Amino acid sequence: MKKNEKKSVSVPVELYGRIEARVRATDFGSVDEYVEFVLAEAIKEEEEAEKEVKKRLKDLGYLH
Repeated sequence: MKKNEKKSVSVPVELYGRIEARVRATDFGSVDEYVEFVLAEAIKEEEEAEKEVKKRLKDLGYLH
């Protein structure tokens, strides 16, 4: 897949409306930009947490 290639994701209308309201209060130009940012941040945090858990398990001798 190309770096800038996009795929669509559907969200419930109510959630979309809530996101639209948040976008109006930010510097994001669109719901798509906001959702992309939030998802990227969530994945980044999850990956960092996973790395920390693996480090702790390794330090405790459970992983090699």
